[in-house]
Parts: sequence; C-alpha cells; structure tokens
Amino acid sequence: MKLGLALRVMGDASRADVLLECARTADQAGIDDLWVQDHIAIPPDDAEGSGGRYLDPLATVAWLAGTTETIGLGTGVLVAPYRRPLPTAKSIATIQELSRGRLLLGVGAGWMGAEFRALGVDRGRRGQDTDAMLDLLRRCFDAEGDVVEENGQAFLFRPRPPAPPIFVGGAGPHALQRAARYGDGWMPMGADPAQLAPEIDRLRDLAEGMGRPQPQVAALGGLPPNDPGRAADLLNALGEVGVTRFIAGGRYSNASEFGHLVDTLTAARERLGKHKEPVDASNS
Repeated sequence: MKLGLALRVMGDASRADVLLECARTADQAGIDDLWVQDHIAIPPDDAEGSGGRYLDPLATVAWLAGTTETIGLGTGVLVAPYRRPLPTAKSIATIQELSRGRLLLGVGAGWMGAEFRALGVDRGRRGQDTDAMLDLLRRCFDAEGDVVEENGQAFLFRPRPPAPPIFVGGAGPHALQRAARYGDGWMPMGADPAQLAPEIDRLRDLAEGMGRPQPQVAALGGLPPNDPGRAADLLNALGEVGVTRFIAGGRYSNASEFGHLVDTLTAARERLGKHKEPVDASNS
C-alpha cells in the first residue's frame, strides 16, 4: 500500500516556509506522496479554520515539484467544473513533464454552492462538466499521436508526457461510474473498511464490465493519532478490502506538528502486515 499525507494549503499552515519544511520532511522520510485541496472562493461565513486563504492547487503542486526530489504530488481533488478543460490539461501536462512524472491527479465534481455562484458556473452541470474534462484529458494523453481535436479544431498537444494516474473523487453511483470509465482509480473519503468494501466491489464490477483494468483505490481519511500500532491495524484492514493507497489527513498549524503526522505514518508503515487485531474505524 502506498502511503501519503494531506498537505494543508489553507490558513497559516499554507505559508511558504511552513509548506517547504513540511514537504521536505515528508520527502526525506520516504512518504510516498503529498496531496493538496482545492477551494477558490470561500464565503466569509464559511471561513472558520482557513480565514478564506487557499492556495491554488496546481500552482502549489508545481512549486512543490521544484522544492522536493522524489515524493509524489497530488490534487485531492481538483474541482473540474471550476476550470476550462483545455488550459487545465495544458497545466497538468506541464507539471507532469517538469516534475518528471510525479503528478497524481485527483479530480472531482465539487459541491460548494457559493463557489459555483462566485465563478458563475452552473452547479447543476457539474457532472457533465467533470465528464467533459476527464474525456479531454484521456484523449490528450492517450492519443496514438500528438494531434487532438476539440471544438472541431485539430491541434498539437505538446508536451505530452506519460499520463498522470487519474483518481476520481466522490461517492455514490455516479462517482463510481465516472471512476470506472475515465479514471485509473477512485478516491473516496473515509477510513472505514466495512463501508468501503461494498463500494470497491461495485467499482471492480463496473470496470470489468467496461473492459477496463482493475482500478486503484486511494482513500483519504484519518488515522489513530500517536498510535502506530492501531494505525497499522487500520491500514491492514483497508488493504484487505482493496484500498491500494491511503492519504492520511490531520490538523496541524506548523511544521513541527506536521512532523508528528509523518512520524506516526512512518512508524505505522514499518508495522504493516505484522498486526492482525480487530479495528474500530470509528475511533480513528
């Protein structure tokens, strides 16, 4: 199982010095990847905890690629309807090229009505808009040559590095269908093996029915704090139901606190496969 951490790109924790120290700490510790969130226009009455300050996810990932060496860098998730597909595809290809293939692309349909209103985007079309972006990304990266057609116009899509793995976020039938059709994997929220197991089974059936490879599952959730043994038990249980990648989220306000998350995840990784105790995910 690949193990990553959610990197806070909001509030005071998103200062350049904090981000840099957190990213380098995780990179040096051998954490597989770091993931950033996506918000564009937080309304004043929903700004608790962030102050409305959010960094752009693609710009942040590009900056992190230049300040780290080997760690994977992911969006968890990029809200597709907020952006025009073709310029976004160009940004994604550029980051993948310049990072030497370290990008992991989580994509979702979004949910916050206030942001859709601020952007002037029809929230009711978010599923269609997400499908349109994913379809274009697949055509851009998977074409036999560099020529792609969009809106009746052929063009050269260059640079065209190997496609980043695409993880489709969200819950419910539409998200699973979208992940099976367009994604290399699914990115659910939550760390309860009992709840994830039937959804993963459905996802596998959908992918098989479409003739697509068996998808990865990158779950985003919390781990028992400061308890590597219980964290390893939970990760083992998640792996048994089909989770192939886990992104641990946790609150922190500075690099020192982030370092504790790194230590817990690193210690849990060393115990993977060694613990086989019952897991109560509700206490994580």
